Amino acid sequence: MQHGFLGYDSSFMLDFVVCALVLVVPILVYSIWLVKFRRNFATHRLLQLLLGGILLVAVIAFEVDMRLHGGWEKIVNKDPESPRLTTEQLAQVSQILSIHLIFAISTPVLWATTLFLATRKFPKPIQPGEHSSQHKLLGWLSAIDLTFTSITGLVFYYFAFMR
Repeated sequence: MQHGFLGYDSSFMLDFVVCALVLVVPILVYSIWLVKFRRNFATHRLLQLLLGGILLVAVIAFEVDMRLHGGWEKIVNKDPESPRLTTEQLAQVSQILSIHLIFAISTPVLWATTLFLATRKFPKPIQPGEHSSQHKLLGWLSAIDLTFTSITGLVFYYFAFMR
């Protein structure tokens, strides 16, 4: 698992995380559409739990990958004799990663809070209730945060591995 499957000189797990970042936003949009326009609370719940699981696996995969390879810089510049990115380019990518990490760290916290409260405060079978307005606010914050996590993660991947 030393090389990625997307055709760039990244790692397998980084490519997996990139695919997850591409998939989660359309699933998220569909889930919001289902609950907002179809009032399909059960499928919305299922999709949100699925997204939470994907998010958890992606974060763990990324962290494991970074530990195994000694950091993203070592993945980018596997051959110290002929590095792919210069010191200046590494600094630029590092700044992009810093922006990404703001969202990547806050997203699991927001997502977990939203899911935890929803599973505790909504009745079964699921229907709107006292928690609905708080859930709607937390849900939108989580959705926006996850979208920015995806966008900034893809920008990081592009500058680190594709250009």
